[in-house]
Amino acid sequence: MPAVKRVLLSVTDKSGLLPFAKGLAALGCELISTGGTAKMLRDGGLAVRDVSEVTGFPEMLDGRVKTIHPRVAAGILARRSVPEHMAALAEHEIATIDMVVVNLYEFEKVAAKQGAPVEELIENIDIGGPTMIRAAAKNFEDVAVVTAADDYEPILAELSANAGVLSKKTHWNLARKAYATTARYDAAITARLASIDVVEDNWSDENESTPPVLNIHMPRRQALRYGENPHQAAALYASGTTGIAGCKQLHGKELSYNNLVDLDAAWQLICEFSEPAAAIIKHTNPCGCAEQATLVEAYRKAYEADPVSAYGGVLAFNRTLDEETALEVSSLFVEAIAAPGYSEKALSILTAKKNLRLVTVDGGVPDELVVKSITGGFLAQSPDLATFDPATARVVTERQPTEAEWVALKFGWKVCKHVKSNAIVYANAGQLLSSGAGQMSRVFSVEIGARKSVLPLAGCVVASDAFFPFADGPEGAVANGATAIIQPGGSVRDADVIAAANRLGIAMVFTGVRHFRH
Repeated sequence: MPAVKRVLLSVTDKSGLLPFAKGLAALGCELISTGGTAKMLRDGGLAVRDVSEVTGFPEMLDGRVKTIHPRVAAGILARRSVPEHMAALAEHEIATIDMVVVNLYEFEKVAAKQGAPVEELIENIDIGGPTMIRAAAKNFEDVAVVTAADDYEPILAELSANAGVLSKKTHWNLARKAYATTARYDAAITARLASIDVVEDNWSDENESTPPVLNIHMPRRQALRYGENPHQAAALYASGTTGIAGCKQLHGKELSYNNLVDLDAAWQLICEFSEPAAAIIKHTNPCGCAEQATLVEAYRKAYEADPVSAYGGVLAFNRTLDEETALEVSSLFVEAIAAPGYSEKALSILTAKKNLRLVTVDGGVPDELVVKSITGGFLAQSPDLATFDPATARVVTERQPTEAEWVALKFGWKVCKHVKSNAIVYANAGQLLSSGAGQMSRVFSVEIGARKSVLPLAGCVVASDAFFPFADGPEGAVANGATAIIQPGGSVRDADVIAAANRLGIAMVFTGVRHFRH
């Protein structure tokens, strides 16, 4: 591989660039740059040659044209092992470029802005950057292409150790990363522009909630030891820093595939609540959940619902974990905990458990497509962000819920949304008592939820993720202690179910919204 003698640098994100460029200069590399990047390097005390000096042509069109020029393209694309290529460079007095350091305009950042005008989106579509990246990656045997700041230090170390030469493997890995960068960039542009239409010469967001083409392109963030089972290979892919995929691990063993799945279920559930709340998840289903005045009380209430299942579970909190709550949690064997943060004392307590995985999570549940693979393809849907809406909910029975029942019904409805279908939740105000999850028959979910409860159910409420097809479901719930029920309604036998509720003297609320979770 040729030694790196001439480097072209043109970046939007300038993080870590100055020390990298200083390291290159110390190795004797000539630096070529553009616009703001060149200014930053000069301000840092480096000698830099402008691209316009190399091309003999000024930057123009408000910076739209800088590096798109034969003297740049030929310097990158010429194959050193092909005499005709090198002769052509000599004939036109073009110098080779041995390394290209480029990152792109932040289109994704602009696209994420609410109501970003089309003109701003268009101006943030990089042209020269992807062209240089693709050219350098195509000629990877002769040119190193650097698209990520986290590669700066290892590249400098390798150049220093090998007389300015990078190995073929390094060139190849950098090229693969470069193509992944441009592919992800194009995918982001495609996805955002697909949602925009022209209506009578005016730009308008299209009403389609799913894109005509689904682009899934994410870098591998972490190779996992295995998948759901030891014989399955697995990895985490993510492009952002929010949610469980973007969580930051502070302590404990490496996160497993199942840990991440359960943490995501716990995080989605805990994001339903505004008051201090705790959730305990086992195999993606909540075995404990509570919303109380303090975080420690929420955890205690969540734990007491099912102490047996809580063992080896995954926890989530919607507040910074404090010392008192950490002390309570420390007495239980837990696989992993997700929270927005941890106090110093809480960290000191929890990190005493060597294997306990602690992660911090930023952001709630994003309003983006939920994608699931099936054999031969993918299913995509909008996230289930529906909440209890008093405007559409209606009491269908003769008896109205009491004030306490209303509180319990709304809480149970939030939890039920996160239980696998067929889902039945027994709850009090601010506390999950028990649930029946994933049964083929709704009446079985009613029975199983009551059978596994360790807390008394007398005076509780019941939430159902879908309508009761027969009266036997509500009858079983009432027999187990329920005094009020919340469900979507919509069955052809709603009249029979309502009549049974009136006969039993309970209150029943129809929400008009179903919450299947398959």
